Amino acid sequence: MNKVPSGELKSRMQRFKDYMNQQDPEWDMAVIFSKLNQYYFTGTMQDGMLIIPRDDEAILWVRRSYRRALDESLLENIQPMRSFRDAANSLPQIPDSAYLETEVVPLALYQRFQKHFSFKDILPLDMHLKTIRAVKSDYELSLMRRAGAIHQHVFEEIIPQILTEGMSEADLATQLFSVMIREGHHGVSRFSMFDSEMVLGHICFGESSIYPTYFDGASGNYGLGPAVPLIGSRENKLRKGDLVYVDTGCGVDGYHTDKSTTYMFGQSLPDHAIEAHQQCVEIQNRVAGMLKPGAIPSEIYQTVMDDLDKDFRENFMGFGNHQVKFLGHGIGLHIDELPVIARGFDMPLQEGMTFALEPKKGIKDVGMVGIENTFIVTSQGGECITGDNPGLIKVY
Repeated sequence: MNKVPSGELKSRMQRFKDYMNQQDPEWDMAVIFSKLNQYYFTGTMQDGMLIIPRDDEAILWVRRSYRRALDESLLENIQPMRSFRDAANSLPQIPDSAYLETEVVPLALYQRFQKHFSFKDILPLDMHLKTIRAVKSDYELSLMRRAGAIHQHVFEEIIPQILTEGMSEADLATQLFSVMIREGHHGVSRFSMFDSEMVLGHICFGESSIYPTYFDGASGNYGLGPAVPLIGSRENKLRKGDLVYVDTGCGVDGYHTDKSTTYMFGQSLPDHAIEAHQQCVEIQNRVAGMLKPGAIPSEIYQTVMDDLDKDFRENFMGFGNHQVKFLGHGIGLHIDELPVIARGFDMPLQEGMTFALEPKKGIKDVGMVGIENTFIVTSQGGECITGDNPGLIKVY
């Protein structure tokens, strides 16, 4: 069992309290329900809540499983509870206000909670947590580097050996999942976007990669059907001349990298598609060079977009009316984290932030060309941790 070290947990908690004291010196308490943020601060995911008082130590209250929480977490104070009443009765008094994850706590859960924690005012905690998590520690970066090494090995060396004429997207997805688990992937791809589901990512042959989807990304896919628009189609079979597009997350002990790689199966793509792909690779490398402490994400985005000609902008970062307005996104415990390389994101970059850069362009009758890799912000620019292969790997 790989436990989050005690020193790491204490450092995260102290950073959180320092940040909250800066943002709101009068804050009283924060209460965390989401399992992922519980994991960030405690090293375990349980049915319960983490109470963080401003002037006292945090307590993880666990309904199920208290035994597992004790096994997995090195947090100093973990207590069992049958209901919220147990936690409320342990406090000398209930403060007037508290910070909660308002984007993820359902109303029904909040109402049950409020019966025993009668706060007069609830304040949103979500952006504070995302900001804290945006800067990764050496421990977190070590896990992401391990995920990146798996990503590089599987995408650049193993997938070309798997691709076989006549296989379906679903065939490739199931084989790929098995391989990634064997190589050390933690088995899920987690997103913060509300009510989103993902297994691996987008596994596509040909124009499947530009089919529209609710997913907030440049690419799409047919999926298994309307009820599960994920994984890949059973009917879309790989043919000679197809563009193969694979975009998935890979994770180790909760921490993800994100990578997209393209393959030319059986024969080369048309020249205009190859040229568009090469320009996307150049954009990725240019943005990566700008990932230095102090740089402003919105300025990076605007600088790059202003230099693109009108023709290239058409179907850039999507296809048709399914285009997104960013060039990259933060990544860590979620694949989609802060900051974002887009307009409106003006917080200066800090060393240790991590980004997935993904310039892509939809090509009619071909699919989605382009690239995606994961980078760490350093004083020398972005350090790529998922490999430097430019894509359009020949499989013929």
